[in-house]
Amino acid sequence: MVATVEQYRSLSFWHDSVPDDLAPRPALRGDTTAGVAIIGGGLTGLWTAYYLLRASPALRVVVLEKEIAGFGASGRNGGWCSALFPRSTASLEKAHGLQAALEMRRAMIATVDEVGAVTAAEGILCDFAKGGTVSFARTPVQGRAADAEVAEAARFGVDPLERRSDSVFDPNCARVHPAKLVRGLARVVERLGGIIHEQTEVTGWSAGTVHTSRGTVTARNVVVALEGYGPSVRQAHRRVLPLYSLMIATEPLPESAWSEIGIEHGQTFTDYRHLLVYGQRTADNRFAFGGRGARYHWGSAIRPGYDRDEGVFEHLRVALCGLFPQAETARITHRWGGPLGVPRDWHAGVSFDPDSGIATAGGYVGDGLSTTNLAGRTIADLVLGRDTDLTRLAWVGHRSPDWEVEPLRFIGANLGMLAMQAADVEERVTSRSSIAAKVMGPLVGH
Repeated sequence: MVATVEQYRSLSFWHDSVPDDLAPRPALRGDTTAGVAIIGGGLTGLWTAYYLLRASPALRVVVLEKEIAGFGASGRNGGWCSALFPRSTASLEKAHGLQAALEMRRAMIATVDEVGAVTAAEGILCDFAKGGTVSFARTPVQGRAADAEVAEAARFGVDPLERRSDSVFDPNCARVHPAKLVRGLARVVERLGGIIHEQTEVTGWSAGTVHTSRGTVTARNVVVALEGYGPSVRQAHRRVLPLYSLMIATEPLPESAWSEIGIEHGQTFTDYRHLLVYGQRTADNRFAFGGRGARYHWGSAIRPGYDRDEGVFEHLRVALCGLFPQAETARITHRWGGPLGVPRDWHAGVSFDPDSGIATAGGYVGDGLSTTNLAGRTIADLVLGRDTDLTRLAWVGHRSPDWEVEPLRFIGANLGMLAMQAADVEERVTSRSSIAAKVMGPLVGH
């Protein structure tokens, strides 16, 4: 069943407020050919198309999207264009060595400015404002975690974190309106000659071929950019786990309230709890606030009903008001969610097999708004046969192990979520660092 424009509007606050009619582009009509066929019309796929077309304008690039461009996490996320990578710098050092870890960090930091530069150059009006991230330390335990993070950053000498009285400030993050970014990028790709077929479900792929519900695309290269929706295709079912993250948005708050709150335009915010929360001050002065807490569903199922969980929405409202009492009287205008892709080792990766011509990227664990740009630039270089600093980064060629079969996947994923919730309770009650969190740390990239 084809969704209506009204249904696409209801996906999130971002979709509801994007200056775009969200009318689907024409679907694929029968068999066709391409130089590069890209599976997925989110940021990974569109950034890849953009950089391929910038480098090789005559290349025929075809993007295939089941719904509309930006339907998934690319259009629904928290709007953090950050230098965050799912694996910490210390974890990258253990896996790849010090120099490789530092190069990965520098690449991520540079990516924030790259997104800002491209959106400005291409006229993509996505509320990009580089104001940094404020991470609040609200308890003694969180204060110690903040101190440890700053000390670790100082040891590596790449991330310029600043310890403040009740927080840590990281300048390497910009606030964006994600739906404006992804929808604007889609228009730029088309302006450069790229072809986007929406309402076109991909059912499988192999070397040189992509099979869809509307026909077959024969292409020299195939790029798989499904991220959290990968489990919906049989041949990628266990590559990532679809973990739901949910969000709320308030009505706009007056400037007087924002003066009390102390969050400036362009700033994002979080704290040091284990069950992650994240937020931003939107361009129109709302709180857009999200977090984890929704359970994993059996068999990596992805369904529209999972986008909304009243218990998690209430948890987010309480958490937001706990951070900022000024939000107590603000009406919640939007509630939404969606799946993001979690690899088994929490390590995002990019790969390219020159023999088959198939490239893949993903596993961003919620840090994808900027990481997709790095992935797109890297895939473009790989597909075009370039040997660059990007193609030598540590995540290139990394393959995460597959997730376990059910019921192990269901048990492990939901126990992990419960462990993070228990860790937050443990720290509030005991004022000591959680044992559960220490056990889970290595399993989630820290």
